[in-house]
Amino acid sequence: MEETPARLAAKPSWLLTQLAVHAHRLASDGFGEVGARGYHYRILAALDEFGVASQAELGRRCSMDRSDVVAAINELAERGFVERTPDPDDRRRNIVTLTTAGDRQLHRMDRALDKVQDDLLGPLPAEDRQTLTRLLAQLLTYHRRA
Repeated sequence: MEETPARLAAKPSWLLTQLAVHAHRLASDGFGEVGARGYHYRILAALDEFGVASQAELGRRCSMDRSDVVAAINELAERGFVERTPDPDDRRRNIVTLTTAGDRQLHRMDRALDKVQDDLLGPLPAEDRQTLTRLLAQLLTYHRRA
């Protein structure tokens, strides 16, 4: 096993990057077990929490590029997890709605992602997990404003 230089291993930016790569792999594997991808989770979660939305709104809420939103919605619609209909007020826009099957898929994905969190944060007690999550959210909020 390679050793990491101490000055590198002491940098939060390096640690976060290394952990992000690992977390992404774990999440991709977990979603793969339920026939899904991370983009699917973002879209289904946004529809569940905020309700019916245009594709553009979903892209903004989920921090996704327009082409990725379209591709993910196409995949979700093919599987019956969302319905896409023209906006009656603007036929150039599509309105996306979560279906009952999509709600069930979202719950499967929630369970898969819960397992990923347990694997990723395994060595940390519950209180430390909450603290880490709070601190990461605080950093993200700060840097999104900047």
